[in-house]
Amino acid sequence: MLVSVVITVFNEEDNIADLLDSLVTQEGPLEVIVVDAHSRDKTREIVQRYCERYPFVKLHEIGGKRGRSRNAGIKIASGEAIAFVDGDAICNPFWAPQIRKSLAAGADVVAGKTINIGLRAWEALGRVELFYKGHDVTYPSCNIAYRAKVLQDIKGFDEWFITAEDIDMNLRAVEAGFILVYNPEAIVYHRTKSTVYRFFKQAFWNGAGRKQLTMKHGRLWSSYDPMRMFRQKMTFWSFSRMVVAIGGYVGFKFFGDKAPYKKS
Repeated sequence: MLVSVVITVFNEEDNIADLLDSLVTQEGPLEVIVVDAHSRDKTREIVQRYCERYPFVKLHEIGGKRGRSRNAGIKIASGEAIAFVDGDAICNPFWAPQIRKSLAAGADVVAGKTINIGLRAWEALGRVELFYKGHDVTYPSCNIAYRAKVLQDIKGFDEWFITAEDIDMNLRAVEAGFILVYNPEAIVYHRTKSTVYRFFKQAFWNGAGRKQLTMKHGRLWSSYDPMRMFRQKMTFWSFSRMVVAIGGYVGFKFFGDKAPYKKS
């Protein structure tokens, strides 16, 4: 099974070579599509060197939000399955075979295990899970694969989203009846943010993305597990992340782009 790996990047010169090194050694057949959003550093130069050495690595320059860039990658991809990985990640050597294993067993969507690497205090911070029809739909797009026909049926990413476009797409896949499975052997190592500013910026926009989800799908509070959230160890970083995320949620409610959806 040909797996197309779509990577959207912006200014990833410090990380992209590590990711590509981890992909070019995967068991094939594999197609690697790097969609660069007009990086201002040496990202494209680094990727181009891999394109020259490995014919299955391809570089495209397309701007816009992540949803738009990923949809562009989907249109370019020729694989029966399309996987998504972030530019600051590293794939375990057995990642692609494990993706194929789950797809061969009948899965339509395969979410792998994402291990955070970086500042120890941030590594332990988990996702705020959202469950829909018995499925955790918050598996991130830094480690997930879809059958191409699924992406065609659900029409890919919703480009309105600033963040949480991956949660929205997982939710729509489950709603359409496709089978989402978790494979803990499909491992990706994902770097945490490198500065406090980037950490809080990510938290803020993640909060805004959760508000976008409620605007599109209606109230989702019943789909969260508050007891699970409170059982997690509360640290300075988890508490401050939550406060900043709430700020993003409330801020988008009053100042965000409400045009596409009317639900509150």
